[in-house]
Amino acid sequence: MDSTIENNASLDATTTSAIPGKMKHVKLVLLGESAVGKSSIALRFVNRQYIENREPTIGAAFLTQKCNLKDRCIKFEIWDTAGQERFHSLAPMYYRNAQAAIVVYDITNASTLDKAKSWVKELQRQANTDIVIALVGNKLDLVEGQDGEPLNDEEHERKVLKEDAQAYADEAGLLFFETSAKLAQNVDQVFGSIGHKIPLESVHSSNSRNAAGGRSNLSNGISLMPPSTQGNSSSCAC
Repeated sequence: MDSTIENNASLDATTTSAIPGKMKHVKLVLLGESAVGKSSIALRFVNRQYIENREPTIGAAFLTQKCNLKDRCIKFEIWDTAGQERFHSLAPMYYRNAQAAIVVYDITNASTLDKAKSWVKELQRQANTDIVIALVGNKLDLVEGQDGEPLNDEEHERKVLKEDAQAYADEAGLLFFETSAKLAQNVDQVFGSIGHKIPLESVHSSNSRNAAGGRSNLSNGISLMPPSTQGNSSSCAC
């Protein structure tokens, strides 16, 4: 599985080397309010791209990415779902049999965290009992500079404290990150942490693309090292 990808931001373009053994398929679903950046996170991870003013996702989009982790080789099969309320009833079709979910909110919009919490409750009630859930606060670039210091911008003031979201995630048993899809900050760490947390016996070698609709957007593989402390910038070694 040797391949080369072009990385943006702090990621360097190198060649991955395959890990012996079968490729393990992990079905992952992205959930959250509209415009929180679900598609931007997916595209940053898969294609190393960020597109300003993207059109809202209709129904769901399907993407894949192959990752070399320390002790396993995973192919993430990603369902990026629409955030509009009219598509809510379709969500179970996409998170059914998923091994992982990323629930995204916007750190500059407190109501999106409330919606994220409702998605977490639904997943815990209806999805696989061993599903790995990551709570992700996106748009960190709007509230922090490159040095991590708060920006003095009333228009993009932080509305969700990191400490509050972290406390909720800890209580609910979730992984937690704050990300910037625009700057590629912590995006690889989210997927790397999920890949490491999923038990090997729960991943499988069959294709899990069993939901209707969506569009394919395939990419080359990347190699993710074990994640460092949550909240730091991405340490993906590609």
